[in-house]
Amino acid sequence: MLWKKKRKLWGKYDISPVLKSWEYDLRQDMMVRRVPGKDGKMKVQMRLDLGILQMEEEGRPDGKKPHGMESLLTYFENITKRLAVKQGSASDFKLDKDDCYALQQEGIQFYYRYLCFFQLGDYKRAERDTARNLRLFDFVKRHASDKHNIEEFEQYRPYVMMMNTRAKVLNALKSKDTRTAVNEINQGITKIENEYEKDGPLSSHPKTEVAFLKNWAEEIIKRFTPTKKQRLNEELRSAVENEEFEKAAKIRDKLNKLKQ
Repeated sequence: MLWKKKRKLWGKYDISPVLKSWEYDLRQDMMVRRVPGKDGKMKVQMRLDLGILQMEEEGRPDGKKPHGMESLLTYFENITKRLAVKQGSASDFKLDKDDCYALQQEGIQFYYRYLCFFQLGDYKRAERDTARNLRLFDFVKRHASDKHNIEEFEQYRPYVMMMNTRAKVLNALKSKDTRTAVNEINQGITKIENEYEKDGPLSSHPKTEVAFLKNWAEEIIKRFTPTKKQRLNEELRSAVENEEFEKAAKIRDKLNKLKQ
């Protein structure tokens, strides 16, 4: 009888039919889709070479509610809020190594999900999830008991700041609002540069995020600004806001020649 029961289970948990219905393509950077779930809510799926990663669109990506809260970060934030009300400060609250590891794993879930939202063109949700992970970094920085745990999170801050800026910019470009898009890039550049200027583990890192955003701003101006004069004026404004005064002087020379 036991072997008959085992035979009935054969194939029950095999997801091969699902994988075959969505073949993995090595030529694509990311394979992402939205699908309706059995609970009536939309799910986000990422196709990997060995399977499919499925996430909730709202709340914690894996759908779990640690301690009955939306996320582990929310749970810890509520503890510090209660301490602040009761004691006037939550500075005594400390995250140990295990707490930080659990928060890091949760942050990785949000990382995978915001990558999917970028691929799907859902920049509002991408902005939400990147901002959420930046909030996570701030919380760990305030409450982690070991500086090495803080550095584990802080090394990713410029990248997540850049992705948050990208989400805001792409959302503005959806509405063809070039001025807002360039403004968001300039604000993002300033914030990231300020992070690099602080004394800490980031001070010796190359500012690849800043370089990317500056190049992107130039591309946006060239692509979406119709006339040469308008393009130069936008480039001048962007250069001045980023305190690139040598570049600004060259652009002024080009404008003067154009006027003549």
